[in-house]
Amino acid sequence: MARNSKFNNVEENPEDKKIKLNKQNFQKTLKLFRFALPYKNYFIIGMLFLVLSTLTTLSFPKLAGTLTDVADGKSNAVLVAISDFCKNLNVTNPINQVALIFFGILVLQAMASFFRVYLFAIVTEKTMADIRSKLYSKIITLPLSFFEKNRVGELVSRMNTDVAQLESMLSFNLAELFRQMAVLLIGITLILISYPKLALVMLATFPLMIVAAIFFGKFIRKLSKKTQDLLAQANTIVEETFQAINVVKAFTMELFEVKRYRKNLDEVVVVALKASVFRGAFVSFLIFALFGGIVFVLWYGATLIASGEMKTGELVEFILYMIFIGASVAGMGDLYAQLQRTVGASERILEILEEESEFVLEEKLVRSSNENSTERITQKPAIVAGNIIFKNVQFSYPTRTDVQVLKSINFEILAGQKIALVGHSGAGKSTIAQLLMKFYKLEDANGQISIDNQNINDINTPYLRQNIGIVPQEVILFGGTIKENISYGKLSATDAEIIEAAKQANALDFIEGFPEKFDTVVGERGIKLSGGQRQRIAIARAILKNPRILVLDEATSSLDAESEKLVADALDNLMQNRTTIIIAHRLATIRKVDKIYVLSNGNIMEQGTHDELFAQNEGIYNNLVRLQLEVN
Repeated sequence: MARNSKFNNVEENPEDKKIKLNKQNFQKTLKLFRFALPYKNYFIIGMLFLVLSTLTTLSFPKLAGTLTDVADGKSNAVLVAISDFCKNLNVTNPINQVALIFFGILVLQAMASFFRVYLFAIVTEKTMADIRSKLYSKIITLPLSFFEKNRVGELVSRMNTDVAQLESMLSFNLAELFRQMAVLLIGITLILISYPKLALVMLATFPLMIVAAIFFGKFIRKLSKKTQDLLAQANTIVEETFQAINVVKAFTMELFEVKRYRKNLDEVVVVALKASVFRGAFVSFLIFALFGGIVFVLWYGATLIASGEMKTGELVEFILYMIFIGASVAGMGDLYAQLQRTVGASERILEILEEESEFVLEEKLVRSSNENSTERITQKPAIVAGNIIFKNVQFSYPTRTDVQVLKSINFEILAGQKIALVGHSGAGKSTIAQLLMKFYKLEDANGQISIDNQNINDINTPYLRQNIGIVPQEVILFGGTIKENISYGKLSATDAEIIEAAKQANALDFIEGFPEKFDTVVGERGIKLSGGQRQRIAIARAILKNPRILVLDEATSSLDAESEKLVADALDNLMQNRTTIIIAHRLATIRKVDKIYVLSNGNIMEQGTHDELFAQNEGIYNNLVRLQLEVN
């Protein structure tokens, strides 16, 4: 059973929790960076280019100061080194010499920046693709109980938002963090050694900026996270309304949904603008403090130049270093907030990755180190006949543990038999089918479901489900073509097999009637097809799957008489030589089954053929039949 995640309810805001940058949180984040290990060589070379780019950047103030000194007719050690280097280049003018070196370093920096960006992009894109693939493969193998506790729109939003946060950190923020730290440390070291008096004056303003960064950063981070979560909620609204567009239109709720979405967006705007106030105040303070410090340093430097203690070029060099250092300090606050958001995103991604899967995917393309799964069975026991036994089965849904849906279910279905489950809504009919397919686990150790004398817990889950076909009441088709939807039952099916399956499902006539025939696009969730057409596509899909066991869950309950006749004929073809479980409300469709089980309040209250049960005048089944006859 999936654990209760922090994002189980969209009303909870997982980002409201303050993420502290401590050793434990860093270790959690580093778990995700294991996905970058296959591309570590690209990362290392990219880091070398980053170092080269940073060093060339830090040489600009020194060269600018030297150029100023040359213009004043003065010399320094850097100029002497440049002159020696330029002798072989036939450049004798000192200004031209410095300018030439300046240009050369610019070219070197441009090349280093290009390769750094490109190499980091390789690492980032490949790593993010692996994480997205891993995340998707994890989610798609989680049990139904997980999806009952987590809204689809929220999961999709988290996948996009949180992975994008990691992508931003790996592609830009990580490199920028290293760059800013290098500029800060190297720059401060250089000015402390070369210009201790001016450096001490400048560094006196740093504590004030750091305190301001911490103060403003606290509010900016909180509001930014709230904005991000409100956007996730807005995305959830979009996802849900698009998925249930028929319901929205049927109840003419378009305006309501637009207002609901707009209200959420207005909340986003309010919070985002509030965050911008803090950002604006922070930026204004930094600009004032930074340029105020520059003015003060200019004044003090001018007094040193006037007294002969400093050259003009040295002051220019110092000011440029101070600008670089100030910019690094200003950027640290935002980078710190970005790093906190990345840690938070990492935690939420890891929560999903650490959920217990139903089984481990065998696909080699899905990277799977330290898979967390409850099933690692590689053996595939054969399901040959299709005998089914339910023994002392009791069950409550994970989200409703206080309600016992099945209390003590015992029955046996022989291979090839057709049985029906009937009863009022909530009696447990669909639950029996879901347990048979291992959509949920039996928590009671005394209960057991077996197929061909094999406990289904000992049967590989994918293999079990490959041998069970289901035709549901509400057919969900994918937005591709008819051919793609039918072949979902058997991906390796030939065109001839697909056509034969459609023929047996009484679907070939209407498919051939479309201009594009099997290449007809059915639309999102099959919206371009009628209910009867969707049902017959689902039956064709099940025929192509060729399962030993078949589950029909209210397969004809929502159809008109003509469509029901066509679907019923197709179902007759599908049920031949298969163990079949029919879940039905319309009792006229199950008169020919081998046995009917009548469920009520989680128990099997009656069992027998239609004639046997109908003969019991005071029986539940007899009463259900009479009620339907009265309604009809």
